[in-house]
Amino acid sequence: MAEANSALKFDDLDFGPRSVGSGVHATTRYDNGYGASVVQFTVGAFGGSYGVEHGLYELAVIKWEKGKFSLTYETPITDDVLGGLSEQDVTDTLHKIAELPEAP
Repeated sequence: MAEANSALKFDDLDFGPRSVGSGVHATTRYDNGYGASVVQFTVGAFGGSYGVEHGLYELAVIKWEKGKFSLTYETPITDDVLGGLSEQDVTDTLHKIAELPEAP
């Protein structure tokens, strides 16, 4: 998704199928230039997203530039992806991302 999406709750996320493996993927984008990539997937015998075996989600903080996003590990929220998240954990993290100052 390239257009702005201000989803702040898990239930507002627009999940579509993942292009690799079996699962779902959603992205969100905020006016501050940040957003989130939220996934839950399996890839055959190789495992999948952190927590998928318990029905949980993985979230990465992303930075949007020119309609495309890349993962960023340079925020106070995390220096990695966050795994094993419940729907409420995802919601809480979306709020934190939306409150970050403007992306450099």
